Amino acid sequence: MAHAQEVSAVGQKTTLRSKAGRRFFRKIVVPWLFIMPIFIIHLIVVAGPSLSAFYYSLTEWSGLGEAEFIGLENFRELIFEDMTYRRALRNNLVWLSFFITVPFILALVTAGFLAQVRRGSMFFRTALFIPYILPSVIVASIWRNLLSPSVGIGGQLAKAGVEGADIAFLGNTKLALLAIAFVDNWHFWGFLMVLFLAAMQSIPVDLYDAAKIDGANRWQEFWNVTIPGIRPTLAFMLMMVAVWSFLVFEYVWLLTQGGPAGASEVLGTMIFKQAFNRFEAGYAAAIGLTMSLFAVMIIGLFTFLRRRGWEI
Repeated sequence: MAHAQEVSAVGQKTTLRSKAGRRFFRKIVVPWLFIMPIFIIHLIVVAGPSLSAFYYSLTEWSGLGEAEFIGLENFRELIFEDMTYRRALRNNLVWLSFFITVPFILALVTAGFLAQVRRGSMFFRTALFIPYILPSVIVASIWRNLLSPSVGIGGQLAKAGVEGADIAFLGNTKLALLAIAFVDNWHFWGFLMVLFLAAMQSIPVDLYDAAKIDGANRWQEFWNVTIPGIRPTLAFMLMMVAVWSFLVFEYVWLLTQGGPAGASEVLGTMIFKQAFNRFEAGYAAAIGLTMSLFAVMIIGLFTFLRRRGWEI
């Protein structure tokens, strides 16, 4: 009898172990098996190059051959000596200031109006979103001609007798960066508008009805109902646009390549020139790391505000 009870106890333990093993496999091993392919790709595509960039930022390297380890010399030169880097960083900050204000205001106002449109709203949404899906090369080519002082809009107005209209926006050191920002904004703000419009349409209608009963006008509805209702989307896009502002490259390169006289130079174009024109890949890697640092600081700020209770 005692022997039979021992056998039964052993069998129960074996069954429990078997169930625990299956549970462990199902809840721990299987999810990792699904994650593993993308995790391996992430290691190869992201983690590997990131670690390489960190190493090469501490070296003097042309991009070919052996790299000579020089420690923090590249960063010392960036911070204390390189005036081009300071100007590029300043231009990135100007770009950031432009893109967290102008496109957001345009997108919010337009989305607020379109949210009230019932007939033909899809036409307006599509028309305003189309510039975002156009290739950058085509957009840059179109606007280069439009901004040309000889064949562009200003040139044609000058020929028609409007004095001073033939301004070389892309050739003016004071206007080049803002002109490029205008072109990029023309291509970009429709994307923000579509996102904000989708977020607005998810706000319960009851909130607007309650605001009207309380006597709120259109502006008060927008400020007290619409903005709080889309705050998560608004905050997320503010963070992303702030990060993207330090990664800007294509429109600056396509329109001016950082000119004239470095007036539109940004960190992205400076990295390209250092790596592929001057063959100073180690120095370019150091600049790239500072760009990553700015992005981390922006994300860290938003994370800190969320933990402090901000609804973002």
